Amino acid sequence: MTALPVKPLIPPEQALLFVEEVRDRLTLVSPNSKEYLAAIKKTAECGFTSGRTYDALQLARAAKLKGRTIWNLKHYHALAPELSACIRNP
Repeated sequence: MTALPVKPLIPPEQALLFVEEVRDRLTLVSPNSKEYLAAIKKTAECGFTSGRTYDALQLARAAKLKGRTIWNLKHYHALAPELSACIRNP
């Protein structure tokens, strides 16, 4: 899947305002260094590459939000079987 450029282009100041708006409305969750390394290690051990590493980091964030639904692709099950009860396909 190739990302398409945004048209029309968004000026940097508008992009910053958008990101700040998201930050103000949502709770941002990030893995700590131990969780980050564990996610990358798990991905490598499974033989996954490229975008799967990014997916694993997304799941590391999701794991911190216990009891929530994770909406995404089927391959998330392979990356985090322990979160299978939470993972739903749209």
